[in-house]
Amino acid sequence: MAETLISPGVLARENDQSQITQQPVNVGAAIIGPTARGPVEKPTIVTSYSQFQNIFGTTVTSGSNAYTYFTSIAAYNYFNNGGQSLLVSRVVSGSYAPAVAKTDGGGNAISGSNNAPIFTIETLSEGDYLNSTGSQDDSGSLSNGTINNLRWEISNASTSSGTFDLLVRRGNDTTDNKVVLETWTNLSLDPYAANYVAKVIGDQTENYDSTGNYMQITGSYPNRSNYVRIASVVYPTPNYFDNNGIAKSAYTAYIPVASSGSFTGATGAIGAGAKFYNTFTTETIGSSESQGVPSSSYANMINLLSNVDDYKFNILATPGLYNATHASSITSMISNTQNRGDSLFVIDPVVYGQSVATTVTQAASRNTSYGAMYWPWLQTIDPDTGANVWVPASTMMLGVFAYNDKVAEPWFAPAGINRGGLTNVVRAERKLAQSDRDTLYTGNVNPLATFPGTGVVVYGQKTLQKQASALDRVNVRRLLIALKNYISQVANNLVFEQNTIATRNQFLSQVNPYLESVQQRQGLYAFKVVMDDSNNTADVIDRNQLIGAIYIQPTKTAEFIYLDFNILPTGATFPA
Repeated sequence: MAETLISPGVLARENDQSQITQQPVNVGAAIIGPTARGPVEKPTIVTSYSQFQNIFGTTVTSGSNAYTYFTSIAAYNYFNNGGQSLLVSRVVSGSYAPAVAKTDGGGNAISGSNNAPIFTIETLSEGDYLNSTGSQDDSGSLSNGTINNLRWEISNASTSSGTFDLLVRRGNDTTDNKVVLETWTNLSLDPYAANYVAKVIGDQTENYDSTGNYMQITGSYPNRSNYVRIASVVYPTPNYFDNNGIAKSAYTAYIPVASSGSFTGATGAIGAGAKFYNTFTTETIGSSESQGVPSSSYANMINLLSNVDDYKFNILATPGLYNATHASSITSMISNTQNRGDSLFVIDPVVYGQSVATTVTQAASRNTSYGAMYWPWLQTIDPDTGANVWVPASTMMLGVFAYNDKVAEPWFAPAGINRGGLTNVVRAERKLAQSDRDTLYTGNVNPLATFPGTGVVVYGQKTLQKQASALDRVNVRRLLIALKNYISQVANNLVFEQNTIATRNQFLSQVNPYLESVQQRQGLYAFKVVMDDSNNTADVIDRNQLIGAIYIQPTKTAEFIYLDFNILPTGATFPA
């Protein structure tokens, strides 16, 4: 279409300004801590509490009692309050390994055995609870089968087609009452076939590489199963059929027979003397252990989650680590959070049973706008055992942030009666008087206050920044996180583009509408974005730089409300 007039006439031009503004990539919360089961030191995203339970389990047994880790309680409250996704990094004490199963061979002898392992299956989870091997009674029940481990079954095996089905069953089921967790049908041992067992189910492993601070992946095929991977195919059947479409006799013996079996060889157990809930008392201050896991076990995942490119989240919690007890780990996590610049770290100051003064002392040791402390401990209903248990504040705060973002925006204060109510909380460790709340808030600790008829409410939203500025409030820090996340996404698409007016306009055309929407949603009083010749001079362009300046006036919250009641004599005139 012509864009200029050469001879007299009328030119109608189109300016399409109806582009839909690109929306920010949604990210959720992250949590580091022990779980009942699941992959060890492999950050995993879950999108519901039921999925969390399927992967990371529910309760653990220590001594003769059942316990639930803070991680599980935090996940329950996060999803129960509207959380969308949770990045879970399981940490353990000592060395953990998965369980392995070996499938049975065909009717003909293979390597001198009618029950040679055709292929081996390995659990994705790790820990000795996965060992289901043991005697089997007449009902098909395994003596060591539990709700937390697995068993396998081969069915519909056919030598003519070279295929079979694999069922992943729950460890405590029976022959007449099977609990099938996954069914994989029409599998093959032919590595050239589309239904090759390793290709369909997956054969990859992930291990943390401390030298490069990344997850090293081995294996050829991504894991599609939620429970197992194919560890090895001992007897593959390449090109199973001859040129006439008939199964090769050399391979028919390799097709696994209809059978079932258990898993064995897993290692790793709960640390001896593990303490749960409020058994962290003043006597344990100085101890490096939390819920049976030493704080040193958190180091790898703390370092890994510093990788902002691979792991996205906006809130981080490590319930079970305390500033008073695990200062080194907390320091590392704060440093990583500040370097990432895209999340807020919710920190527990002290173990159960401490004073207001001790709590404030812990907050005084930190100075960052990327961290926030909440206190005291809370009693909640354990979602798995139904018991009333004591948990640190961070366990419940993930749910508060999730609810705040669900009913409002990240730049609203996650506090107060409207958005700071702590659901599923029975009581706080102590009822805070006004003087206690004043001391805590002055010391940058957000009080969890108890009000008659209302319950326990988050009654503060300070960050740990000591300098008085807009960033000493949680809502403003989270506003900046949200803005930086979105605007960085826009800018990433411009890297290596031509440094021209068109590129600058492309940036402005996306950023300005977004900031306008934030302003309309009560996040900003005003804003201005500058990306023009004034800050992109010829010298800047020659250095291959593109500079944008973004000026914002964050909306402030009303935290101190003064109501003046003026008593006037009869007949007095009210002021206009």
